This record gives sequence, structure tokens and C-alpha cells, in this order.
Amino acid sequence: QVSLVESGGGLVQPGGSLRLSCVASGSIGNINAMGWYRQAPGKERELVAWSASGDTTNYAGSVKGRFTISRENAKNTVSLQMNNLKPDETAVYYCKARQFLGPGACREYWGRGTQVTVSS
Repeated sequence: QVSLVESGGGLVQPGGSLRLSCVASGSIGNINAMGWYRQAPGKERELVAWSASGDTTNYAGSVKGRFTISRENAKNTVSLQMNNLKPDETAVYYCKARQFLGPGACREYWGRGTQVTVSS
């Protein structure tokens, strides 16, 4: 079992910055990808940024150029630097990890989320 704990959320003014962090613990062997999703009130959870093995990264189009995802494999952490935040990015941000179990098999884990509120 893998446990994911997020930190770094809070209240920030429009145009401000926050840095989220997520630490994985437990049976963390073969975690090959980690990333961030968010869910705003009344909306579906959506991908924000994803980092897979080989330093492959994906970003939602709306955050490209403003958000940066980074992983420290040795520490099993993933961070998300968010700059120039907008009010409509207010959401609960969730960390997700994917663990390789074998050919064609993987397991996914979610953190409990951290609230990000962008408001003046």
C-alpha cells in the first residue's frame, strides 16, 4: 500500500504563487509516475500535470507556461510550482501516483487533497 500526503495549499491572491508538495510512503517500489489533479466545486476532477519515467511531463493546456512539475525519485516526492494563479483555479489539488505491478498491470493511489483558494 502507498500513502500520499500533500502539503502547500492555502489562500493566495490572483497572480500569486504557491508550491505544492506530495510525499509517497509505504510500499513505494516501482512507482513510475506521479502527478497532480484538481477538482473545483461542481466540476469533474481534471489533470493538471503529470511526470512519468524518463522525465516525460504533461500539462493541461491552461497551465502550460505557469505551472512546473518536478519529481525527486530518491525522495519519492513530486512538487508543483504554480505561478500567476487565477481565481478559477480554486480547487482541491490531489496527488496521484502510479505503481507498476507487471506487464500491463498497474495500481493507482490518491492523496486526500490540499485546498488552493485564489481570491483577493
